[in-house]
Amino acid sequence: MSVVGVLTAGGDCPGLNAVIRAVTARVADHPDSEVVGIRNGWEGLMEGDTIPLDRDSVRGILTRGGTILGTSRMDPYVHGDGYQSCSRTIKRNGIDSLVVIGGDGTLRSALKLSQEGLPVVGVPKTIDNDIAGTDTTFGFSTAVQIATDAIDRLASTAESHNRVIVVEVMGRTKGWIATHAGIAGGADAIIIPEVPYDLAETADIVRSRHRRGQRYSIVVVGEGVQPPPGTKKKGARKDAFGFDRLGGISYRIAEQLEEMTGFETRVSVLGHIQRGGTPSAFDRVLATRLGVAAADYALAGKNGVMAAVRGTEIVPVSIEEACAEIRGVPADLYETAKTFFG
Repeated sequence: MSVVGVLTAGGDCPGLNAVIRAVTARVADHPDSEVVGIRNGWEGLMEGDTIPLDRDSVRGILTRGGTILGTSRMDPYVHGDGYQSCSRTIKRNGIDSLVVIGGDGTLRSALKLSQEGLPVVGVPKTIDNDIAGTDTTFGFSTAVQIATDAIDRLASTAESHNRVIVVEVMGRTKGWIATHAGIAGGADAIIIPEVPYDLAETADIVRSRHRRGQRYSIVVVGEGVQPPPGTKKKGARKDAFGFDRLGGISYRIAEQLEEMTGFETRVSVLGHIQRGGTPSAFDRVLATRLGVAAADYALAGKNGVMAAVRGTEIVPVSIEEACAEIRGVPADLYETAKTFFG
């Protein structure tokens, strides 16, 4: 009997249920194999909160947002003693391999567990699209579409009222969503963490548009950008990993833009709406392919690898490679976006 455990950890993301479904269905195709679902991420692995999964238990979840297993911000290396915190659950359920679906923080903990001797297979998950070793992550497409739809709607009301609207999207340290949604939504300026910005240049873009008769502007901002020069960074609450809880930088940017241009400037912070709801068709397919590959790797006894996208193929790469850096927006993509500023 081969037992594969599966958990989702960190922030939720459109497509998680598609991965759970794919892992379960693929393992069910193999005789003498079964899946154990671990509730609430690492917390469930440490506390023994598990549930058996089979084909019937994952029917109908493909289109659902969130995760049927739940998630949490707990971590065995932050809130426990690493493998020792999880060993009781692993032994009691006879888990031979663990499929971990998560972002960079989750994958770093998965790497440590694999180094302590637990066979681990990773599936990269983040709407931020910033995990190294893979060309893209599921959830990103859905988040970009949600942000693009919001920009389309905001542009029409901005035009009606002759306003500047600053749209804040997610992206802790990298501006993938801001760049893609900004291009797709026809933004007049895009500000991302990777590229130093000068609000005077953004103000010039806004004033230039108004002089040409375009009496509204849309500025897309990644939530992880630094505060405008001359303003202090407000103390932020921390999450379970010690990271600042982001959100709201666009209010300070908007305030300065209004002072510099004299044009009424409003803010729309999209926040968690980008992470919820039904995954796009692209993300459903991608998540399914990644889940099937992860199940195959787990059943084959692979350890310390992640199912990744390389071109049009799904291939195994080391989790260590995925954790080596945070992947940012390429300079040439941002230069393409700049072509349309103003």
